[in-house]
Amino acid sequence: MYKYETHLHTAETSACASATGAEQARRYKAEGYDGIFVTDHFFNSNTTVPRDISWDEKVMLYCKGYENAKAEGDRIGLKVFFGIEYTYQGADILVYGLDKQWLFAHPNCDRDFYQFYYDAKAEGALLIHAHPFREADYLREIKLLPKWVDGVEVYNSGNGKEVYNERAEWYAKQFGFRTTAGSDNHHLSVRSERLAGVVSEVEFERPEDYARAFFADKIRPLYPAERL
Repeated sequence: MYKYETHLHTAETSACASATGAEQARRYKAEGYDGIFVTDHFFNSNTTVPRDISWDEKVMLYCKGYENAKAEGDRIGLKVFFGIEYTYQGADILVYGLDKQWLFAHPNCDRDFYQFYYDAKAEGALLIHAHPFREADYLREIKLLPKWVDGVEVYNSGNGKEVYNERAEWYAKQFGFRTTAGSDNHHLSVRSERLAGVVSEVEFERPEDYARAFFADKIRPLYPAERL
């Protein structure tokens, strides 16, 4: 069995994060994880990337956190994979299976979620609705997209209230979604017993391996403090 963090942010790219990509890689290696997915906030959310630069410059800056984590992961023996947290009208969608070159080839894909969905699925991407019932002062509504995602993050250990996870579990059951979990980790201060993710029956060598394992029912949520 292999364990992976599926929801993680870096200070290089996510404005609300304090841990760098390299720091996150070292932390998860020490915690016994086999790999991590760096899912920094995209251009339509809380990013460090300036809005008034060219698309190619945005992409270069956006990938910095992942690239720093990947370099450190290669050095210490941790698999590091690229991901995106795409925000649409308050809904946060975790996207796996795309890469830097795909972003270069799809300028302004942050502006139209539905076109982004079609283009991402054409590439074989996996889309997971993260913390679908999270509440915050800046969120005016809960937006569900059951026809536009592949699964639901039913446990998010970074958003406080257990009722959010209970509602996510209910949502997944109502629509028959496969499920995941993640830490939504922004900081090194997150306690070890709060870390989550997924457990996989197969090892991931490439980002697309996650999608294959997901649809083959070879993964399950990894809950906080669970020991393999």
